[in-house]
Parts: sequence; C-alpha cells; structure tokens
Amino acid sequence: MELNADEMILLALKEDITFGDISSDAVLPKAAMGSVELIAKQDGVIAGLPVFKRVFELIDGSIDIKFMVDDGDLVHSGEKLAVLRGDLHSLLSGERTALNYLQHMSGIATYTRSMADILEGSGIKLLDTRKTTPCNRIFEKYAVKIGGGNNHRFNLSDGVMLKDNHIAAAGGIKNAVAMAKKEVSFVRKIEVEVENLNMVREAVEAGADIIMLDNMDYETMKEALKIIDGKAETECSGNVTAENVAKLAALGVNYISSGALTHSAPILDISMKNMRLEEICKV
Repeated sequence: MELNADEMILLALKEDITFGDISSDAVLPKAAMGSVELIAKQDGVIAGLPVFKRVFELIDGSIDIKFMVDDGDLVHSGEKLAVLRGDLHSLLSGERTALNYLQHMSGIATYTRSMADILEGSGIKLLDTRKTTPCNRIFEKYAVKIGGGNNHRFNLSDGVMLKDNHIAAAGGIKNAVAMAKKEVSFVRKIEVEVENLNMVREAVEAGADIIMLDNMDYETMKEALKIIDGKAETECSGNVTAENVAKLAALGVNYISSGALTHSAPILDISMKNMRLEEICKV
C-alpha cells in the first residue's frame, strides 16, 4: 500500500503546506521536542492508522508514534489511541492531513461495520463501488475491508461490468455480452447491469456470469430472481443503506453493493490533544 499511497499523501501535504506553516513558525521560532495524544471523541471502528503514521513519516522520519489500538478495533469516546513524540513543529504541520485521513477512513469502516453486522451469517457479500473521492480510492476501499466489507472493482481495468451506456453503445445486451466474451480473457467474469425484467431475460439468455439488479423495487427484484433461477450470480444495487439492507438481504442475492459506504459515511471524530512541550532544542 505504501508505494501506491505515498504519492497521494504527498499531494495532500503539498495542498496543506503550500508555502510553509506560518502559524507553527510563529509560535515555535526554535526547534522544540514534545508529545501529543490521539483521542477518540466518538465510538466507532478505527481504520487508517498506517496512513496516519505515514503522513508524519513523510514530514519527519524521527517522529515516534506508539499506538494503543489496531485497525479494525472498536474504540470508544475518550479513549487514548496513540501517543506521538517528536518535533512539535512537525507534529503541528502534519496534524490536519493525518487526521483527515484517519477520520474519513474510520468513518467508512464504522458505517461499513454497521451494514456488515446486519448481513452476518447470511452468506451475502457486502460490496463497495467506484463512487469514491478522486485520488482517495485506495484509502476508502481499504477502509471498507477493515469495516468487514468487500471490494468490487478497484478501477476500470479490474473487471467487466456492462452498464446502461455500454449496452446502448453495443446495440443491446446480447451484442454487448458477445463482444465482451470475444475480447476479454476467459478468466474474467462478465457482469451486466439490468433495470427491468426484459433486460433480466436478455442477460440470462446472453450468458452473463453476474446480473446486477439496479434500482429495482423489491417486488421486481423478487421476480427477477425467479427468472435468473441460479443461471447467474446476482447482485442488487441502488440506494442501499444501513436502513434497508436487512430487507434486501431477505431476497437471497449473492452480493449487495452500496456506494453509500464510501460517499455518504460520516467521519469518526478523532483529535490530537494534550500537546506538551518537553524540551527547547539548542541551536
């Protein structure tokens, strides 16, 4: 993850420290050593500790971080999660970027866990989507896994999914599937997104490996599953949230995908508090 993430983290740091940190420069004219604590301000699932740490490593490799928890742990409001020691200027300069990643990723993991718990024991896999924040996909999809979900395609190079516009461009589902089977390696499954029962029938007849029932009402999905009758794996998608996932699970599909896992999860409130000055360095 480090090799793929460093470029994105450096861009985030450059965005926040464009021409230096003038606030920290003002209050710390000389190098000073000290410590600060990482504190949870809400209950939730922690995710992104390696990214949090990497932010500070890229700023100042001498900063020492002692974590009291691991990614995937349930944390509670008021709990101390880590102690950071090092140059106070470096700690202050990296604080916001590091917390942005940790809060966002922990929020995704927490929301994902709430949905994964509902599906536990059902045999249904909870999937994310490509509805991610630009240049943050690697972090957001990692957080989904930490929360107990599964990753759908990482990007357009990762799998075949024939959506409405692909189908329109190919002149129909039959043509789209036939063309995909001709052009794509046999080791790749072909997924087709359908919006009504006629499309379901076409996808079955075309030999789709996975049929996604997109934005259908509950009764229509029940009819669609009867038509599919085990001839393809099934996925339901479209406005899936923690509030309706239990009802969808009762359908007995193989997969449930939710863009809300990454685009609508609220952050988990986490702060760096109790900074202490320990030593002013002689220059």
